[in-house]
Amino acid sequence: MPFRTAVRAWFAISWQTFGGQAGQIAVMQRTLVDEKRWIGQGRFLHALNYCMLLPGPEAQQLAVYTGWLLNGWRGGIVAGGLFVLPGMLALLVLSAVYVAFGETTVVSAVFAGLAPAVLAIVVQAVVRVGRRSLTSPALVFLAIAAFAALTLFAVPFPLVVLGAGVLGWVVHRYAPAWIAAPAGREQADGPAPLIPDDALHTERPSGRRALRVLVLGVVAWTLPVVVVAMLTGVGSVFTQQGLFFSGTALVTFGGAYAVLAFVAQRAVETYAWVTPGEMTRGLALAETTPGPLIMVVQFVAFLGAYRNPGDLDPWVAAVLGALLTTWVTFVPSFLFIFLGAPYVERLRGNRALGAALTGITAAVVGVIANLALYFTTQTLFATTNVWTAGPLRLDVPDLTTLQPAALGIAVLAVLLLFVVRWPVLRTLGVCAGVGLTLGLAGLL
Repeated sequence: MPFRTAVRAWFAISWQTFGGQAGQIAVMQRTLVDEKRWIGQGRFLHALNYCMLLPGPEAQQLAVYTGWLLNGWRGGIVAGGLFVLPGMLALLVLSAVYVAFGETTVVSAVFAGLAPAVLAIVVQAVVRVGRRSLTSPALVFLAIAAFAALTLFAVPFPLVVLGAGVLGWVVHRYAPAWIAAPAGREQADGPAPLIPDDALHTERPSGRRALRVLVLGVVAWTLPVVVVAMLTGVGSVFTQQGLFFSGTALVTFGGAYAVLAFVAQRAVETYAWVTPGEMTRGLALAETTPGPLIMVVQFVAFLGAYRNPGDLDPWVAAVLGALLTTWVTFVPSFLFIFLGAPYVERLRGNRALGAALTGITAAVVGVIANLALYFTTQTLFATTNVWTAGPLRLDVPDLTTLQPAALGIAVLAVLLLFVVRWPVLRTLGVCAGVGLTLGLAGLL
């Protein structure tokens, strides 16, 4: 793959990464597998399964992995870096706007139009990933079970993934036909991919290579925090943020939502960087900007450093805190991929492991469906109530608080994506324009 061609493609993908990890995975699926045919469906799902097992933003790690497959380490760096860059810049600007001007009608109206469109993008991801992954009744059952475990019983995401992997392995051992894909289902329609599913990457794993990657990765990850601690002191807000969010990067299994409750508690109650309302607004900003949802930590760091600048100008401190937090949050993803990908590539022929990962892939469909349900209740209704009955726990929307404008924009987005088959960016632009129009007219 010519490097310039890959860079242009990743740049285009980076501006379409709305809708959380589900929408981001759907964008890469459509671009890399369906349209350009650079990698095959089996290769794509194998990489996704590995990324789902890692802490951190799965979609960005998937970008690093596929970039590495296409162009080696420089391809992985470019793919992963561009994946984060638009969201980082957008949220940096929006954070500054929030600090300087607070909530404005224009900004709020645009976000009100984007949020329902995000819901439609996630629904599209459920359909696309499910259609390609649920190739047998047993896998459909696993997807439904994962959805029920998350939605009704609040089972932690790591346990859902672990259980799906174990069940996939057990089924493969005792009834392999139950999860075998029908002939031809694993390959998407169209010409053969540039990288066949059975081709091995040229970079071979070795202990020397692993040690080199580990040392360089850890140094790159921690050096900015050490420098900041030496220049501003161990008690400064920058050192606190660098250490706190470095630790957070190691426990973000299951996507951003799995760790945001912990981040919110510490950021609000322990460090007082933001208020509870600001944490919610930061999450809304991250949901409606490109890039991983965990980017909300940049908003938290921006406000926290602005209010505790030490000897620096508040604006300089805010930018420094935001950039440092972004660095320590995403650099580990590059380390995990470059360290493990060569080994994972050699394990693609292991049928037992493949069956376990197939079970995880099915569970991912249930996870994305759970996210779609979450977006539906949070976007279309102003109020939700928690219903419990023994071990069951469910967030039930108050039907009297249905927001007609949000429902209308969501229906419009669904029609544009599924019926008219518009691309994501055009759909988002139209929905943002509708939201802006309704907001300026006082209808939101």
